[in-house]
Amino acid sequence: MNQWIHPSVKIGNGTTVGYFSVVEEDVVLGDNVTVGNHVTVHAGTHIGDGTMIADNAVIGRWPRPAKTSTVKVDADLPGLKIGGGGTIGANAVLYRGSTIGDNVLIGDQALVREKCLIGDDVVIGCQVAVENQVEIGSRTKIQTNAYITAYSRLEEEVFIAPGVTTTNDNFMGRTEKRFQLIRGPIIKQGARVGGGAILLPGVVVSTESFIAAGAVVHRDTEPATVYIGVPARSHRPVPREEIRNG
Repeated sequence: MNQWIHPSVKIGNGTTVGYFSVVEEDVVLGDNVTVGNHVTVHAGTHIGDGTMIADNAVIGRWPRPAKTSTVKVDADLPGLKIGGGGTIGANAVLYRGSTIGDNVLIGDQALVREKCLIGDDVVIGCQVAVENQVEIGSRTKIQTNAYITAYSRLEEEVFIAPGVTTTNDNFMGRTEKRFQLIRGPIIKQGARVGGGAILLPGVVVSTESFIAAGAVVHRDTEPATVYIGVPARSHRPVPREEIRNG
């Protein structure tokens, strides 16, 4: 009796729930799911077959923004959906209202906010923060300590190196005008962003662009081009052998 599972929970074959874990009402745990110790799975969450939830994770929690926040919480926000074959790391926090595909790895202490759409075979590294209403395409990799701001879109097979920062507000919280202009970067298929780079609000990083470490991208890039510096400037074409199917 070292756990609490609501009577309405549906538990598949071969699924286990660890010590001192809480599973709330209307949760669905597929076959061969592993829920670790001290995990909280909030109401309405669906977890696909074969997914592993590590210790102390918080799965499907309701958002609770500050009174001064621009984020509004929908009263009918649907439960979190996690596909099959995934791994959710220790102390990760995943919010209600997001959909996560199959075979996704979310690292220890990572955060995924509400209304995010994450494709299949995505890697989200340790201590990565993915803010609300972000789209991440299949086979994209986001490495440790990256920050993906709200309203960003990352397409398929994007690579984000450690410590990358994305931004979405040129007014940094001042003036009413900003509410109509807040938008995160769009990072196109196959683009790569190096360690510690900064992407300014609304920039488009084009297909197969290569952003060097520490660059500050303040305007849209050209496809298959290397950018370096502060502010980022075109340096040379991406070598053909580095381009997918190139």
